[in-house]
Amino acid sequence: MPFGLIALTVLILGVSGGMLWNVGINYDGLTGAAPQKIHPSTYLVIVLFGWAALKSGNPAGYLVYAVQVRPAGMLLAACSIGLFLHIVLRSGPGMAGALDTFLLPGLFVVLLADRDALTWRRLELTVHAVLLVNALLGLTEFATKTLFFPYRLDGQVFATDTRSAALQGHPLGNATLTACYVLALIGGGGRMTAPQRLAMIGLQLAALVAFGGRSAMVVTLIFGGGYGLFALHKVLSAGRIPLLAAAAGIFLFTLVPLGIGGLAAGGFFDALLSRFMADGGSANARVEMLDLVASIPFRELLVGPDMSLVDSLRRVSGLEWGIENPIVRTLVYQGIFMTVLLTVAVTLYMIELVRHCRPGTFLPVIAFVILVNTFEGIGGKTTLLAKFAILLLGLFHAVSDRPPGGADRGR
Repeated sequence: MPFGLIALTVLILGVSGGMLWNVGINYDGLTGAAPQKIHPSTYLVIVLFGWAALKSGNPAGYLVYAVQVRPAGMLLAACSIGLFLHIVLRSGPGMAGALDTFLLPGLFVVLLADRDALTWRRLELTVHAVLLVNALLGLTEFATKTLFFPYRLDGQVFATDTRSAALQGHPLGNATLTACYVLALIGGGGRMTAPQRLAMIGLQLAALVAFGGRSAMVVTLIFGGGYGLFALHKVLSAGRIPLLAAAAGIFLFTLVPLGIGGLAAGGFFDALLSRFMADGGSANARVEMLDLVASIPFRELLVGPDMSLVDSLRRVSGLEWGIENPIVRTLVYQGIFMTVLLTVAVTLYMIELVRHCRPGTFLPVIAFVILVNTFEGIGGKTTLLAKFAILLLGLFHAVSDRPPGGADRGR
C-alpha cells in the first residue's frame, strides 16, 4: 500500500490534462470516450480503497472503520456520489468532475489514515520533489517561451495565454498550489533546514510570477510578508541573535540589489507588471456572474436550472470562459440544495484536515480558501482539493495520526 500511495500522490500532483493529451487521453476536452474524462488518480484511489476493503476481510466493517477515522472525508465522498447521480438524472455535463473534484480527496484521506512515520516521510519528500520539478519546469517555460504541457481543449492550445503551465496545467490552479506551498513552508511545514527552506521559498516565489496568478501573488506577499515581519519582530524583541545568522543576513541583504537588477534585465518584472495591467475581463466576469444568478427563477434555482437555459445566459453575459467562483458556478448548474450540501461537506473536510495536522496550517488554509474562490476552482472538474489535502497532510501531518485502539486495516 505505501508504494500505491506514493504513486497516487505523484499522479495527483504531477499529471495534468495537458500531459494526458500527449499520451492520447483527451481529459480536458469535450470529445472522446467518457472514461477518458476521469483522472487516472481517481481510478487508482478507487482501486486502492477497494483493495483495502477486501484485504481487511470485512468490507462492510472497513466502511465503518473509514467513517470512524475520517468522517468528513467519507461525507465528501458520499456527496460526490450524490452529485454524480444528480447530474446523471438531469442529463447534465460534469459527471467526471463530481468524481475527480470530491470523491478523490474524500477517499484519499481514508487511505492515509493510520500510517507510520516512514510512509509520512516518503509522502513529504514526494511533495517536495514534485513541486520542485514543477517550479523548475515553470521557470524553464518562462525563459524559453515554450509550454511543454499546456492546457488544451480538444487538442487546441490557447495561443493568447503564455503563462507557464508546468506539471499542473491550469495556470490558476498552478498559482494556487504554489502559493499554498510557499505559505506552508513559511509557516514551518515540512522538515527542512533553514537554508533549504529559504532556497525553496525563493524558487517557488519566482515560479509564482511565471504562473501568473495575480491573486496568488498578492495573498502570498501579504500573508507571507506579514508573518515574516512578525517573526523578525519576535526575534529582535528577544534580544538574542546568533552572530552567524546576523552575518549571513547582512551578506544576503547586499546581494538583493544585484538580484533585482538581474531579474529586471531578464524581463522578469515586465511579466509581473503585465499580469496586473492585463485583466482579461476577470473583474467584469465577477460582476456578470451575479447578474446571471439573478436571471434564473428561484424555483428553478432550488434543485438546478435547465442546462440549456444556463448555457444561453452564460453566452449572453459573456461568461463562455467560466464563472469565476466555485459557489456561484455550482449554484447555477446544480441548484441551491446541492450547493449547500457540498459547501458544508467541503468545510467539514477542511476542518478535519486541520485536526489531523500539527500547528502551523493557518496560512496555507486561509490562502487556499481565498484563492479557490477567485476562479471556478472546485466548482468544476479539478484535482485541486486533493492536491491541497496532500500538501497539508504531507507537510504538517501529526506524528500520532493513529486511531485509539485501532489496527492498521488499510494496509
